[in-house]
Amino acid sequence: MKKLIIINGPNLNLLGKRETSIYGNLTFTAFFEQTVKKFPNVKLEHFQSNIEGELIDKIQEIGFDYDGIILNAAAYTHTSVGIGDAVKAITTPVVEVHISNTFSREAFRHQSYISPNAKGVILGFGLQSYELAIQSFLDA
Repeated sequence: MKKLIIINGPNLNLLGKRETSIYGNLTFTAFFEQTVKKFPNVKLEHFQSNIEGELIDKIQEIGFDYDGIILNAAAYTHTSVGIGDAVKAITTPVVEVHISNTFSREAFRHQSYISPNAKGVILGFGLQSYELAIQSFLDA
């Protein structure tokens, strides 16, 4: 059984309430419960923090023991050299995920400090981006 974790960054705890035209009406908790049922042969966990250092700590904590990390660092994707370095330092493969198509948004969202060290990047498919990332670990 694959052991995967979804790590979400700042403001993703507001899914279902925040900018619903971009992020939809479903809370992450509801989405996660549905996803666990869709992938019964995966040990799936999740972690969310609005604090950059906590995200780095979590990446370092699990980055040598899990089969995969699905990372949506949200706004930190575009600003955090530290998170990018944490992804580079670990052996667990990381798939970078974004709910929205970051390239159709503000120019500063076109830069990622995570992508150069990620196994892959999935963006623009709404919450289904997470499911596609999970599937990428199962197909590997």
